[in-house]
Amino acid sequence: MAKSLFQKVWDAHHVRTLANGQTQLLIGTHLIHEVTSPQAFGMLRDLGLKVAMPHRTFATVDHIVPTDQFAEPFADPLADAMIKELRRNCAEFGITFFDRATGKQGIVHIVGPEQGITQPGTTIACGDSHTSTHGAFGAIAFGIGTTQIRDVLATQTMALGKLKVRRINVNGRLRPGVYSKDVILHIIRVLGVNGGTGFAYEYGGEVFDRFTMEERMTVCNMSIEGGARAGYVNPDETTFAYLKGRPYSPKGAAWDQAVARWRSFASDAGCTYDDVVTIDAATIAPTVTWGINPGQGIAITEQVPDPTKVSGDERSSIEEALAYMKLKPGSPIKGTRIDVAFMGSCTNGRLSDFQEVAKYLKGRRVAAGVKAIAVPGSQGVGILCAELGIDRVFRDAGFEWREAGCSMCLAMNPDKLIGDQLCASSSNRNFKGRQGSPTGRTILMSPLMVAAAAVTGSVADAREVFSVPSA
Repeated sequence: MAKSLFQKVWDAHHVRTLANGQTQLLIGTHLIHEVTSPQAFGMLRDLGLKVAMPHRTFATVDHIVPTDQFAEPFADPLADAMIKELRRNCAEFGITFFDRATGKQGIVHIVGPEQGITQPGTTIACGDSHTSTHGAFGAIAFGIGTTQIRDVLATQTMALGKLKVRRINVNGRLRPGVYSKDVILHIIRVLGVNGGTGFAYEYGGEVFDRFTMEERMTVCNMSIEGGARAGYVNPDETTFAYLKGRPYSPKGAAWDQAVARWRSFASDAGCTYDDVVTIDAATIAPTVTWGINPGQGIAITEQVPDPTKVSGDERSSIEEALAYMKLKPGSPIKGTRIDVAFMGSCTNGRLSDFQEVAKYLKGRRVAAGVKAIAVPGSQGVGILCAELGIDRVFRDAGFEWREAGCSMCLAMNPDKLIGDQLCASSSNRNFKGRQGSPTGRTILMSPLMVAAAAVTGSVADAREVFSVPSA
């Protein structure tokens, strides 16, 4: 019988069916960081337990680490305590830790793929909602809570209810100036922030066939913003080419065997899905959010909604969002003044993101009054950017170039909005207070759109600002 990748991976990692109907699922790879793991290790100690399979767990530090300070101790005593605690736990339990001194530290969802730890046909869990990123490689990857982290550390398994699978096809060709970030913002706009509840999203079609691995990662990363527990792309030659030669990828004869095994996990032709959605790539425009959740998005050429034209709950949600964002109903989003431009995060902090922006940013300057920061998603990305001169392009343009970390994506480190500042951000969430200030405002967009906002001082169409070629 033809099966989807989800079904194949689930079957391969099924340990047993529990009395409540859930599956006890083997977790092939476990990723941890400094924020959600300390309590889990504390529970292990309280129970007198060890880590069952330490070779399957990998750690890094990302959420709380300051991006403007490398030397320790950190100015924030909590951040300093958390990195020390992670070091202690990894040393005691024999877990590989990509600490800052290794040159391999960074955001967990960037470090895993670039080290070759993330591989097709496996299950991956991490105490972070954006673990869905790793699904780009044909893995079933999902975020978990602290008690589940404890369970995985202690047993290398966890209990999980089986998901339905929705296939999302994006066919045709994207228009110039439209990127993978626009694709996922468009998908979330169409299906809603709760549309994926109970589902894993399988992304496919001509656009995903052509996407690079980093573009696939951007889309899978934000599956959670659409309500899905996981999102994935079937492994193919693009996947294998990306993984070949990476530190944790198989070598020699084991490589050929691994590729054959990985290839076998791809969804079979004619397999059944619980739902199928097809989107025409030509309908996707550069997309930005206007509200307080990632589903409140519009094309850069559109106006923000007018609540008087709708009714019920939709009307009240629009009114709430516009009041918080200080936007006028029916006004164009283009031209909205910004205070901060942030480029980075596990969504768009990879080498290709900085490369694409550098092509257009060279010779331009950040607008007066705008604070612009660029934060590589890992030390590896930062090193490559330095070798290619990309960091210099950003610095010359007036961006602050920082150390690797989560930075302004969330409010767990010093990079925060102040007051009601409005930030043009390449990150993944625009919730109230997400970037550190209870009144701070966030507009999500692609990295090139962030650059366009930075140099103009307002939300802008990057195609116009940078004269993006039409073909």
